[in-house]
Amino acid sequence: MITVAVDCMGGDIGPAATLPACTAFLATHPDARVLLVGRPDVLRGWPRVFDDSRCVLVPASEVVTMDDPIEIALRRKKDSSMRVAIQQVKEGHAQVAVSAGNTGALMAISRYLLKTLDGIERPAIATQLPNALGGATTVLDLGANVDCSAEHLLQFAVMGSALVAASTGKAEPSVGLLNVGEEVIKGSEVIKQAGQLLRSAAAAGDLNFHGNVEGNDIFKGTTDIVVCDGFVGNVALKASEGLASMIAGFLREGFTSSPWRKLVGLLAMPIINAFRDRVDHRRYNGAALLGLQGLVFKSHGSADSLAFEHALARAYDAASRGLLDNVRQRIAHAKPLLSPDTVSELGNIPTI
Repeated sequence: MITVAVDCMGGDIGPAATLPACTAFLATHPDARVLLVGRPDVLRGWPRVFDDSRCVLVPASEVVTMDDPIEIALRRKKDSSMRVAIQQVKEGHAQVAVSAGNTGALMAISRYLLKTLDGIERPAIATQLPNALGGATTVLDLGANVDCSAEHLLQFAVMGSALVAASTGKAEPSVGLLNVGEEVIKGSEVIKQAGQLLRSAAAAGDLNFHGNVEGNDIFKGTTDIVVCDGFVGNVALKASEGLASMIAGFLREGFTSSPWRKLVGLLAMPIINAFRDRVDHRRYNGAALLGLQGLVFKSHGSADSLAFEHALARAYDAASRGLLDNVRQRIAHAKPLLSPDTVSELGNIPTI
């Protein structure tokens, strides 16, 4: 049985989203249980949730708000629902924790309590974006690390490969390095050095490196994984969510302006609904915090119950398929390349 620790108080909506999501999640996952972490006086206002014996209340007296500084969340709110949920993973009471709360606070608390894996300097946030092939492209980092070195991008590639291998069963997922062009001579010095490191990792059998990719390759599905710094990744994520919302709004309103359009919309409704579901960012909710000695998943802060349910399912899949062990094994294999001396030596190789 996989146990998921849920920060029920986090996010813009809080228990109104997280608790119905837990109920729906348990209905489709008979071998799962959830630890509902939060203020008892609030959570007990949803008695139907506790009708399921697989729901266990874990008290936490404080809440990390979306605008709390990291220092407040980490040092002062030591009994927050976010911290207590992650503590369940550290103590072995749960295999994975899920929160829709403050991203910076979640990363800081997770790193403080769980520590990073040997060989990983910075954890990264990874999630999936839908692509034209009918699947999804895993992108990292999505905002945890705004300024990255070439070494960090190599670490992201190794961890992303482990995530995709564990979630899809594909032994050697392809990796692309996000750049302003496919040519190796393009990009900043950091990107050029990262390309050298990734090619060296591929030659050593640690990665299936495709080469440089551009922004549109994310949605083409050119590679299974796209690696970038957190600034670029977060912009790509928010842009894709905005585009999906715009398309959904157009489909919803575009066929209601006249009787003829209503008829066309009615006839096309099955196709419209399928397309809308395909690009609905809520169905891709749930980003993994990779590089920690424990599993933590971040839900979008504005997630409704459907989106949060998908985050729970993604966290469950990662735990049940041994994501943490997969990450450890790949990092151990690539450890010679991840050492500072090797990275420095390879990074100084002149690019073509």
